[in-house]
Amino acid sequence: MTVRLRVAPSPTGSLHVGTARTALFNWLYARHHGGQFILRVDDTDRERSTLEHEADILGSLRWLGLDWDEGVETGGPHGTYRQSDRFDRYAEAARRLVASGAAYYDDRTPEELESLRQRAQGEKLPPGHYIRVPETTANRGAIRLSVPQGEAVVFDDLVRGPVSFEGRDIDDFVILRSDGTPTYHLASTVDDVDYEITHVARGEDLLPSTPKHILLTKAMGAIEPTYAHLPLLFGTDGKKLSKRHGATSLTTYRDQGYLPDAVFNYLSLLGWSLDSETTIFSREQAIAAFDLDDVSSNPAVFDPDKLLWLNGEYIRAMAPDDFALAARPHVECAVGRALAEDEWSRFLAVSDLVRERTHLLPEAGEQVVFLFDDFDEFDQASWERVMTKDGVGAILDRAGEGLAALGDWTAPGIEAVLRGMLEEHGVGAAKGLQPIRVAVTGSSVSPPLFESLAALGKEKTLERLLRARSLVPLT
Repeated sequence: MTVRLRVAPSPTGSLHVGTARTALFNWLYARHHGGQFILRVDDTDRERSTLEHEADILGSLRWLGLDWDEGVETGGPHGTYRQSDRFDRYAEAARRLVASGAAYYDDRTPEELESLRQRAQGEKLPPGHYIRVPETTANRGAIRLSVPQGEAVVFDDLVRGPVSFEGRDIDDFVILRSDGTPTYHLASTVDDVDYEITHVARGEDLLPSTPKHILLTKAMGAIEPTYAHLPLLFGTDGKKLSKRHGATSLTTYRDQGYLPDAVFNYLSLLGWSLDSETTIFSREQAIAAFDLDDVSSNPAVFDPDKLLWLNGEYIRAMAPDDFALAARPHVECAVGRALAEDEWSRFLAVSDLVRERTHLLPEAGEQVVFLFDDFDEFDQASWERVMTKDGVGAILDRAGEGLAALGDWTAPGIEAVLRGMLEEHGVGAAKGLQPIRVAVTGSSVSPPLFESLAALGKEKTLERLLRARSLVPLT
């Protein structure tokens, strides 16, 4: 049997990290077993679904490195993979269920149905106890599935193990609304049957829907898929992940400068692990090892700090040329213009050092803005912490004098002059070099000082030392 799995995002917003994790686990399982991964768009919510959201979702999946064998924009033997194109198919499936006796029309009013629910509640019965096949029905109204009574719905979940739902607790639920639109239960089940989905891996919040989908699948005469309900994502405070914990959109993480390989690696760790020791691993390693049987049923904690750390590890592991290519748009964004090649060479002179100090790609730009343009203001916190101390003026004077006389304008030459100056006057490195850093870069945080001055050039370095000297007390 060829395993076939799917992900079915709704284009009502950007791709949530939880949906991205679900897509990733489905993709990994399909690739591990040499199966097929299908992308379906659940866009039955006509009011909120947009093509812009759909494009965002598809772009985010591609950025993450997930490809699909069938589906939206790829096509396949089923013609369409958007639910909005399949309303006729859902209506046909519902009518066939009515014809077979597995479903029935129900034209009762909301008020009548609520009265039946209240009656059941008063008698301490399941809410849908009296919402069964009415004595007389017309061929109009909504269509409900007739749920068999006295039969438990039992299935073996790959993550949670054996799961059972009592039939008496499942209402005769609506599958086709009176306006002809399908419910989630009908559309999802018909698609899974038509697309021959063998495994459904989805969030455990959808677990209550599973018995309904199994009943529908059986009523259609099809074989039910194997289910795996993935643990929900929680924040570090132990509550369900939401916007109050920070960004939840994959697009946001992409725009913030995270690398797709780092996000892929981190999402893989949310409920699964390669082994008990390995945190960083390749896509190929994940594919070779992944199995839904190994996914934990415990909630997975989404920790932004760990993701940030992991992204930094991936950045530091990049080849120098790859880092420069990835960093360039962020450097140019920070500077506010495209850089000429002679300007870009200044960045390349310090790019390896910048890479070692970068956790997010935009930080690369923030660290090197001083190389390309003069700054109007110093970082206020850096100035107050460093430049207001006694002796700063003298340090800037001596540094300027020594560097002005330097002919070998290289990092080693600059280092020799400045360290010699500090030793001659008995000043420690921290006290003596930080004022020079703030004076030349505008901040106490920058790439290593000697390499920074070498890349900036002698003329600009001396200009900035003089400017800063004019702003500190004459001491």
